[in-house]
Amino acid sequence: MHPSAAAEYPYEQAQPSGVAAARIGIGLLQGLVLYLLYQAGESQAWPATRPLLFVPLLLVAALVPVILISGLGQLTRRQLLLWAGTAAALAALLGVYDAWDQFGAPLPFFQKDKWRPTMPSEELCGFMIAGFFIAHALVLSGAQDRRRIASYTTYFELAWKLGVQLAFCGLFVGVTWLVLHLGAALFMLVKLGFLRETIQKPWFAIPATAFAFSCAMHLTDMRPAIVRGIRNLLLVLLSWILPVLTLLVAGFLCSLPFTGLDTLWATKSAGAVLLGAAAAFVILINAAWQNGAAPVARPVALAARIASLLLVPVVLLAIYALALRVQDHGWSNDRVIAAACMLVASCYAGGYAAASLRKGWLPSLAGVNIAAAFVVLAVLLALFSPLADPGRLSVSDQLARLRDGKVTAADFDLAYLRFQGGRYGREALDRLETQAAGPDAALLRSRIAAVRAMRGPYDKLHDPVRLASNVRVWPEGTRLPPSFLATEWARMDKVDLPDCLEHPGAGCDAFLIDFDNDGRTEVLLLGDNDKWTQSAVLGETAGGKWRKLARLAPMAMCAPLRQAMREGKVRPLPPRLSDLEVAGQRVAVAADEDRESACPSTPAAQQDAARQ
Repeated sequence: MHPSAAAEYPYEQAQPSGVAAARIGIGLLQGLVLYLLYQAGESQAWPATRPLLFVPLLLVAALVPVILISGLGQLTRRQLLLWAGTAAALAALLGVYDAWDQFGAPLPFFQKDKWRPTMPSEELCGFMIAGFFIAHALVLSGAQDRRRIASYTTYFELAWKLGVQLAFCGLFVGVTWLVLHLGAALFMLVKLGFLRETIQKPWFAIPATAFAFSCAMHLTDMRPAIVRGIRNLLLVLLSWILPVLTLLVAGFLCSLPFTGLDTLWATKSAGAVLLGAAAAFVILINAAWQNGAAPVARPVALAARIASLLLVPVVLLAIYALALRVQDHGWSNDRVIAAACMLVASCYAGGYAAASLRKGWLPSLAGVNIAAAFVVLAVLLALFSPLADPGRLSVSDQLARLRDGKVTAADFDLAYLRFQGGRYGREALDRLETQAAGPDAALLRSRIAAVRAMRGPYDKLHDPVRLASNVRVWPEGTRLPPSFLATEWARMDKVDLPDCLEHPGAGCDAFLIDFDNDGRTEVLLLGDNDKWTQSAVLGETAGGKWRKLARLAPMAMCAPLRQAMREGKVRPLPPRLSDLEVAGQRVAVAADEDRESACPSTPAAQQDAARQ
């Protein structure tokens, strides 16, 4: 390597001998350990039977070898072992807390995977990747400069090098598997299926993936100039997107005085979109600024300065949107995480705005980025520890809202406690059930029982009180059978049920009619949320279960016909065409009905039909 290049990029140095063999050996060892853990999970053998042990083992096995492979040749042996040990301990602690929080969590009815109780949460996995990426870049940079806080140039070079490396490792692993599948397909052309069967076996697939990843990490580390060239091209391309985004965000902010904020809040996703815009600004500003020494086109430099100022109103609007949601509905897991993201965004917004008001090419941006990196790490540690666990904070707030009367027992989201509140939510649900007192105690216990019967977080909560209020029963004075009200319609496999059976506030008319002359009435439901009537004929079986039997032929149910039915001017008629019996089997005959409306064709009737 040319001496001038070594001076400009001091982190680039010749790799010590044996690094390649060590990296590949670590990759193979990682593959073997992950395969053994996979086998334990598949057979539900130890340690998979102990989630508090298995989850941290899995996280450490997935994370620490990558740190070792990346740190070899860049850290001394003592530094590498110290950093890897610290990372392993931290990952294990986070894994233990995550497993403890998930222990006893209900599984959705469709979740048959025996792995679920022994897997870390998706949130922890995603944020751990981001957090340890930042921490690893900070450690490598500090070791390179032999300072606790390295120069920003070192941070910039190593962080981007590491990011591009990981991207290419993912690409390399993907192409490797594509080639393996292509080879298997070639052998299948001559009826040889050994390769296809082999690559599908876990004992091959897991170690092979880890081996390919370790090889890619070494190859990209041996060619830093290529990595740097690709990075520079990527940054230049991204920097020219900054003027476009700046123009769009400026136009959006200028339109707010004319459109008002109510339209913005009505979307219920304003905070997320605004946070996304802020994140895009931070990425593109850094793509333009790089390490502060790279030449930059004047339009891009001007856009970066304006964008740094626009970050402030964008983040403030996001904070205000979140505050409105919290005021109306209280804290939830997502809102706590959003608040943490807004804290980080506020650091960037304040620092970037201050930098943009100074002379020169955003002179203080380096300090802001370094400080923000440490803030991100602190926030992530707080979120996935008891200190600021979103489940703990949100459950505590929701219980306080119920206790203070800000939300009624009938509207309180009990399903959130069971499925999204973690251990804290499930324990709170148990306390509510055992300690409920006052006039709403019976209602609260009945709703808790309904929540415990739910099969998953996306299952609909059956509430007999709301169902009774949704349905208008005819003739007047009649009531729906108790078994009908107690049926969990939201859990039925049948589709096309009227909305009033599943959604609070959706109305429908119910008519008690004996369709089959067996002495027991069926329930005909006509929904009123669409001009094409939602209908269902529901009958009770001998075992006391209700099911959908039929529906009305599609027609426009205008006001006169519906009113006539309410007045009792309705009776069942025998079918126009009889069914057939063929060799003792009943074959239904479906008539080709005329779909013309039976409603009067007067303008008034047409208006009534349109209103229905």
